[in-house]
Amino acid sequence: MFKDKNMEMNKEADLKKFGVHVKKIRTELGLSQDDVVLNSERLIKATISDIENGKRNFSYTTLLDLAKGLGKHPKELLDY
Repeated sequence: MFKDKNMEMNKEADLKKFGVHVKKIRTELGLSQDDVVLNSERLIKATISDIENGKRNFSYTTLLDLAKGLGKHPKELLDY
């Protein structure tokens, strides 16, 4: 049980780090969350907000849509 709790805490920390990284990329590009939505195929602003705040564990296809919305290769989003 202790191991499961540590794994869960690590997942939450990773989601937060990833979200900070995504927000940094977006702001450095001068994009708003609305811009990312317009550039992607299926994202909505709430999803982007949740990702940036580390509140959403998302699917591979969401990662692809997020990368498209930011105009970046998905690998660039994973290098955080």
